[in-house]
Amino acid sequence: MKKWLIALAGVLMAFTLAGCGSKTVASTSGGKITESQYYSSMKGTSSGKQVLQQMILNKVLEKDYGSKVSSKTVDKQYKTYKSQYGSSFSTVLTQNGLTAKSFKEQLRSNLLLREAVKDKVKITDKTLKKQWKSYEPKVTVQHILVSKEDKANEVLDALKKDSSQANFTKLAKKYSSDTTTKNDGGKLAAFDNTNTSYSSKFLSAAFKLKNGEYTTSAVKTSNGYEIIRMIKNPGKGKMSDHTKDLKEQIWDNDMSDSTVLHNVVSKVLKGGNVSIKDNDLKDILSSYLSTSSSTSSN
Repeated sequence: MKKWLIALAGVLMAFTLAGCGSKTVASTSGGKITESQYYSSMKGTSSGKQVLQQMILNKVLEKDYGSKVSSKTVDKQYKTYKSQYGSSFSTVLTQNGLTAKSFKEQLRSNLLLREAVKDKVKITDKTLKKQWKSYEPKVTVQHILVSKEDKANEVLDALKKDSSQANFTKLAKKYSSDTTTKNDGGKLAAFDNTNTSYSSKFLSAAFKLKNGEYTTSAVKTSNGYEIIRMIKNPGKGKMSDHTKDLKEQIWDNDMSDSTVLHNVVSKVLKGGNVSIKDNDLKDILSSYLSTSSSTSSN
């Protein structure tokens, strides 16, 4: 089952399914290739069919949820990716056969699908309680990374005398091998339980700390030995205080669940009054239009 997420770059081919005729797409010494010839060839390929599927889905999603996804939202997500990849962003786009425009179109498609998930998937109390077990609110920490245990112990000895943020910052600048953060006192961007950048050992140790506390023994990870100090931990509190965040995390999980997405797409397409005019493509959505299932997170 194809995941209705951002399409693979190799599938994003710019061809028009409507109005195909005798207009020449390309000419060679051996003859010309017309739009109708190109269309006939493309519709028989899996890539061509997937493009049509995505185009149909996007049309229905745009009608149902277009008002919920603003251009500002798309631009914000685009800038996040751009910032994440930095100077290599343009190269990454090119390597994946994308332009800024086509990438934004993909992001919009994904955001529209997420709105459909939010609309079609019922979140039960059971689901919320399950997500609550692993939930941790965003915390802000600073860390010192060293390669050897004896160096970590040296840092810990210094912290026993003064564990203030100012001293931790000073020690980070002196000892940390994390060149990205050491000059900022080892401060890391806020993260919660959904973070995948840090190891489970690092996250587990960090979430146990209260404001001003630090790990009194180094946390050994694949990167070396970590000493973590909590700057801001708002506390987990009650589940009812975090319902919005829990739902966002559940929807994020659903966007990676092929079964949930299949059911959501089925519901969206069934309500979209889709009619395939080309007999050769009439069964292109059969796996979605012939099934009936309720969608819920439980």
